[in-house]
Amino acid sequence: MTDGFGPADRQRYRRKLQQCLAGLARLLAEQRFDRPRNLMGVEIELNLAGSDGLPRMLNGAVLEKIASTDFQTELGMFNLEVNIAPRRLGGHVFDRLAEELRTGLGYADRQAAELDAGILMIGILPTLSQRDLVFENLSSADRYALLNDQILVARGERITLDIQGVETLRHTSESIIAEAACTSVQLHLQVTPARFSSVWNAAQAVAGVQIALGANSPFVFGREVWRESRPPLFTQATDTRPPELQSQGVRPRTWFGERWVDSVYDLFEENVRYFPSLLPLCDEEDPLRVLDDGGVPQLKELVLHNGTVYRWNRPVYGWVDGVPHLRVENRVLPAGPTVTDVLANAAFYYGLVRSLADDPRPLWKRMAFEDAEANFDAACRHGIEAELRWPRAGRAGGTATQPAVRLVLDELLPLAAAGLDAWHIDPADRDFYLGVIEQRCRRRVNGASWQADTFHQALDSGLDREAALAATTRRYRELMLEGEPVHTWKVGIAGG
Repeated sequence: MTDGFGPADRQRYRRKLQQCLAGLARLLAEQRFDRPRNLMGVEIELNLAGSDGLPRMLNGAVLEKIASTDFQTELGMFNLEVNIAPRRLGGHVFDRLAEELRTGLGYADRQAAELDAGILMIGILPTLSQRDLVFENLSSADRYALLNDQILVARGERITLDIQGVETLRHTSESIIAEAACTSVQLHLQVTPARFSSVWNAAQAVAGVQIALGANSPFVFGREVWRESRPPLFTQATDTRPPELQSQGVRPRTWFGERWVDSVYDLFEENVRYFPSLLPLCDEEDPLRVLDDGGVPQLKELVLHNGTVYRWNRPVYGWVDGVPHLRVENRVLPAGPTVTDVLANAAFYYGLVRSLADDPRPLWKRMAFEDAEANFDAACRHGIEAELRWPRAGRAGGTATQPAVRLVLDELLPLAAAGLDAWHIDPADRDFYLGVIEQRCRRRVNGASWQADTFHQALDSGLDREAALAATTRRYRELMLEGEPVHTWKVGIAGG
C-alpha cells in the first residue's frame, strides 16, 4: 500500500460502484426521479490578482473576509468559486442573475481589495507563471492534496505539459496545480431521464460553437498557445496515463467522449468501465437495500467517481430532500469576460440546446460524433476564427465546413431565440443577450482575440513580455469592472 489505499479498499469500492450502477438502473426503471421543473444553475470559477496584475495566493484569507456560503475554495490558492442557487428558466431570469452576480462579485472584490487582491473572471490568468506551479499553492483542503497524490500515483511519474499553438509551451510538474489555472463557467440544467440523452447529445454537438464564441484563454504561463487553452491544459494536467498507455489508446480522464448516448446510464456505466478509482472512499450505504426498503439511495461512490472523470458535458445525479434528480452540467465555457458576456453565453446555450433537443430530426442523427469532437478541437485552437463542420440545411443531407460566425448568424441564433421562447424567457431579455452574441460574431471579437491583440499592441509599444502580460491583465480587469460586453472593448492597454 503506497498511496494510503490497499487492494481491499479498491476492490470494495469497485463492488460498491457496481451496486450503485444497479441502483441507478432500478431508479430509472421505477421512474423515481423528480418531475420536470425547468431548473438551471450557474457556477463561476474566479482568479485572484493584485493591483499589479499578478496572482495572489490568498483564497483562504479572502473567503474569511467574504464570509458567504455562496463562495468557496477551488484547487489553487489563487482561485475562488461562486455558486448561484438554482433558478427556474423563464421570464427575466437572466437579468435577475446579472443583478445577483454583479452584487455578489462586487462585494467579494471589495473584500479582496483590503488584501490588495481583486476578482478576475478570465479563463486563464495571463500573468500566472511556472513559478506559481508548486504544491504549496494548492488550496489547503485535504481533498485537494489527496486528489493530487492519487493522480500522481496512478501516473507513476511527473506531469508533462506540451501544447503547441501560436507558441509552444513545455513544462513538467510535480503536482496537478496546473489544472487550477483553468477557470470555467458551469451551466446546469435539470432534466428528466427521458429527456437526458437529447439534452446531453445537443450539448455535445454545440460545444465547439460555445468555445468559438466564448474563447477567453489564449495564454498559458506566459506563452500564447490556443485561443481556448483550458481543454488541452486541463487534459494534460489531470492525465493519469504515462506515454505507453496513451499510445495504447487508453482514454484520458478529461474526455470529450466518443459516441452519442441513449440514456444517462450509458455515461455512468462508461465511467465505471473505463476509469479506475482515484479516491476509493466507501460509504456505509447499501444502495440496493435502501431501494428494497422503499428509500432512495444517495449513490455516493458513483457520485464521487463521476467527479473524477472530467467530461466537458458531465452527467450529474443529485439528491435533495429524499428525491433524486438528473442534471447536465456544461463545463465548456471559460469564465468572463463580464457578467453580461457570461449570461449571453448562458442564454445562447440554454436556448440552442432546447431547440435542438426538441427537434424531430435530431442533429445527432445527421452529424457524426467525430465531427462534434473535431469542431471542439478547431474552436479551441482558433476561437472566433474557427471553421466548423455542420449538417447542411434542408433534405440534401451531408455536412459542410463553414466559419463559426456564419453558422451562428445564419442558423443557430434563430434556433437559440426559438429555444428561449420555449422556456418563456422575456422577449426583451432574449433579444438583449442574443444581441451580444450577434455582435461578437459580426465584429469577430471575443475575450481571447481582445487579450491577444492587446498583448501584441503592448509589445509593439516597447514593453517586455512580462510587463505586456501584466498590463493586459490590468486593463482587462478595468474593463471587466466597467461591465460593457467584450465586443465593445477598445484594443490596447490605455483607457479612454
